[in-house]
Amino acid sequence: MRPINISQDIISLSDFKNKASKILYEIKHSHRPIVITQNGKASAVLMEPSDFDRLTEQVRFVEAVHQGLMDVQQGRVIPDEDLDMER
Repeated sequence: MRPINISQDIISLSDFKNKASKILYEIKHSHRPIVITQNGKASAVLMEPSDFDRLTEQVRFVEAVHQGLMDVQQGRVIPDEDLDMER
């Protein structure tokens, strides 16, 4: 996913409605998300499905690492020797 280009990638809901097909084509080929505004405020972000999948996978990975670090800090670990015995 490429970074948002402020001058091109923020559009109003009415512009999105009028140009939806063209905008979807651009998202697919540029891999830049589009911010859709409603009443002048950001309301939604539209992105290529593969970019969304990659983003959510990264979030799950970071959460798993964070949980592992918390487990270590709180002593919720199994020593290697005990783990070997359970195999």
